[in-house]
Amino acid sequence: MERGRIILKSPRFNLTLQRLAHQLIENYNHFENTCLVGIQPRGVELSDRIYTLITEINPGHKARYGKLDITFYRDDFRLRKALKANETEMDFVVEDQRVVLIDDVLYTGRTIQAALTALNHFGRPKEVELLVLIDRRFNREVPVSADYIGYTVDAVDEAHVVVDWDPDPDKNEVRLYKKKQED
Repeated sequence: MERGRIILKSPRFNLTLQRLAHQLIENYNHFENTCLVGIQPRGVELSDRIYTLITEINPGHKARYGKLDITFYRDDFRLRKALKANETEMDFVVEDQRVVLIDDVLYTGRTIQAALTALNHFGRPKEVELLVLIDRRFNREVPVSADYIGYTVDAVDEAHVVVDWDPDPDKNEVRLYKKKQED
């Protein structure tokens, strides 16, 4: 398989993560009544890093952090082969809380729709915002937009955007592939 064209790499990748963390701190200060929720599986890499950065920059913050599996809330879960559910790790309710949903790539909006449905099982949030590393911008199937965007990509339908996470932050990158990869 081709390696794809790199559209975001270090140091800009790391600066983008820093900017997103600072934007959240600017808007939420100490994060009272605020929850950060990473969408399993791919949004969790981003949410882990954002939460870590927030903690490094603002050690006294009060944000709660969880990881939400949306597998059985997807509108296509019965149609997909080799579907693997992930564990939901949320030991809090979101009733009357401000929630920041975090995912790696915003494309059709269907993942976010499923996340909003799954989130309702933890209460009714006061408000929900969306943070994404990559906004594909075109080809939305659901009217969803992100409040915090790391990088915007204009790509045709046949293209596929993949975030390659590495334990070494200097090796993280985002690639654009010509054809969609199988999940």
